[in-house]
Amino acid sequence: MVDADGHNVATKRAMIRPAEGQGDGNAADRMTIPFNKPYLTGREGEYITDALARGHLSGDGNYTRRCQAWLETRTGAAKVLLTHSCTAALEMAAMLADIGPGDEVILPSYTFVSTANAFVLRGAVPVFVDIRPDTLNLDESRIEAAVTPRTRAIVPVHYAGVGCDMDPIMAIAERHGLIVIEDAAQGLMATYRGRGLGSIGHLGTLSFHETKNIISGEGGALLINDPALAHRAEIIREKGTNRSAFFRGAVDKYTWVDLGSSYLPAEIVAAFLWAQLEEAEAITRRRLDIWSHYHGRLEAAERAGLLRRPVVPEGCGHNAHMYYLLLADLGRRTRFIASLKQQDIQATFHYVPLDSAPMGRRAGRAAGDLTHTRDLADRLVRLPLWAGLEPHQQRVAAAIDTALAGLDAGSADTTAMGLT
Repeated sequence: MVDADGHNVATKRAMIRPAEGQGDGNAADRMTIPFNKPYLTGREGEYITDALARGHLSGDGNYTRRCQAWLETRTGAAKVLLTHSCTAALEMAAMLADIGPGDEVILPSYTFVSTANAFVLRGAVPVFVDIRPDTLNLDESRIEAAVTPRTRAIVPVHYAGVGCDMDPIMAIAERHGLIVIEDAAQGLMATYRGRGLGSIGHLGTLSFHETKNIISGEGGALLINDPALAHRAEIIREKGTNRSAFFRGAVDKYTWVDLGSSYLPAEIVAAFLWAQLEEAEAITRRRLDIWSHYHGRLEAAERAGLLRRPVVPEGCGHNAHMYYLLLADLGRRTRFIASLKQQDIQATFHYVPLDSAPMGRRAGRAAGDLTHTRDLADRLVRLPLWAGLEPHQQRVAAAIDTALAGLDAGSADTTAMGLT
């Protein structure tokens, strides 16, 4: 997302306290610690070379089939189709749900633009509902009031790999005859009450963008949990043709039978992804260790009213996609990010609420107030979290201490932060 702040708050550069093993603290001796660094398992090149040798470079080859089977087993989805992005998977979901002009789709405003774009492209109106103050997920208690005769779908977004409260969401959908499309872009390897994120609604989507835990550069997947949608999903993914059925020998020729587009990833992308999926458990364990280090290290700061740490409700198994802090206000967040930048550590905020964006104002509407959306979007900051950060954790922790020390802790509004 682009910079939404525009607040250049001057801060006095603090003395950097060198972490153990990090040298004397001179800027010239330090590497910049990025917010994200794509992790490579070491076998990506080997599998790409193998894909080249097999001579099948377009979609649905050997590596695509391997990845899809792995994802079906891991998530519990009835069928998985790789796509070239999570955006593509969301667009397919909108078509499978028969979303059309004038239909309404309920979703949070605090999400990436693709969540809304997929439905606006079909002529639908995104109806923005506020988020919960604890998880920053769609507030299930506000959904039913947003349902109208035009409502066709609910799109819960599992923020930071922490599951939305899906049981009440599914119950609302059942009562009103709505389809549920899970945006689990950040959710691979995370669960809700033992079920993989993306496998609970009628449809789900995953992302393998380089900013995610498991990556292929660009990439995504559509999780089809309603078997009745599987056949049409294949057609939509293959440009509206029954080409997949032809290759299985189910028809003697293929032709144009429905709407669709080209949503398959190249086999080279799938080969890269396979190397990542093989190591998904190990990658997740490393990220969880880093997340837990942050969480333990920042407990005292939360007790002191300097910040609020992430909340993971009981029954949610998260995947350490993100470690964020909620500071007292926008000014403190701006100073905190600036202090880390002065110490060569990249931290960043996140989404600009979609309802406040020019296109969001034109295409969508809010259902009720979005108090938590506006408040939390101004206060959230994301810390570096990537496999390989481990040797630098003490340096990051020391930099956080320095940044927090400059925030005038005595005047922190702990009531607004949800700490009292």
